[in-house]
Amino acid sequence: MELRQLHYFIAVAEELHFGRAAERLGITQPPLSQQIRALEDSIGARLFNRTNRRVELTEAGRLFLAESRAILTRLDAAVEQAARAHRGEVGELRLGFTVSAPFTTVFLRSIYAFRQSHPDVRLALQELNTLDQIEALMERRLHAGLIRPTDLPEALTAIELMREPMVIAMRSDHPLAQQAPGEALPLAAFADDDFVMFPRNLGIPLYEQIIALFRHAGFTPRVGQEAREASTQIALVAAGFGVAILPALQQRIQLDNVTYRAIADPQARTAVWLAYREEDHSQLLQGFVRQVKAEVARASA
Repeated sequence: MELRQLHYFIAVAEELHFGRAAERLGITQPPLSQQIRALEDSIGARLFNRTNRRVELTEAGRLFLAESRAILTRLDAAVEQAARAHRGEVGELRLGFTVSAPFTTVFLRSIYAFRQSHPDVRLALQELNTLDQIEALMERRLHAGLIRPTDLPEALTAIELMREPMVIAMRSDHPLAQQAPGEALPLAAFADDDFVMFPRNLGIPLYEQIIALFRHAGFTPRVGQEAREASTQIALVAAGFGVAILPALQQRIQLDNVTYRAIADPQARTAVWLAYREEDHSQLLQGFVRQVKAEVARASA
């Protein structure tokens, strides 16, 4: 059975006239009659009762007409769905992000704009640290991830979404919190403080950046408490466990008795990257990358 035979059958069933059906299909009548007979032979049932004066559907023909129309409707839908998937208009886009990514303006605008322009694409978001995202990207469990700067495998590429300073969070009754608001403070000024830190075994690039800051400042931090999440670190600062070094985006978490100050050291800066597999040319991912690039350009304009 061939697909064109279904089209031929439906035309004859709707016209109930081989001549008119042939004209509608743009073929001559003899090939049409041959194809209908071949279809009946393949099914093993007569679909039409034919006389010199009329053509009418048999009971088998009436049932086959309904199913044939349904088959072609489903086929048209499948073709359209495949075409839309090829254009990146449907499907699932799997994105990873670090805990601070939702505070990134470029990320928020990119997600919003992409959802508006691709309403039938499902966005599956997963919060993971940078190294776990890199592993998921390499294993194709993620299409893209918002990560902190680190050495990337050769298969991955990255776009810088933003750069931001690092800040130090302290209780508002800390002596250095009394200095003029907006004044950047040298990290060395906190050499005698306890620090609330990310655990070393967490293996995140941000931890290594913070340790590098201590080396540049010329002292080894005294760790008073460890916490995996920035929000927990800020709560521990409020509880008097010490001070914490965090990306500036975390200042949006406001707690009573916590003051943020910029760190004066030139190295106290970090960034947010969008990382993805360079070999992934899917329209879904490429559409999202284009959206992100447009928002980066808009932010830097």
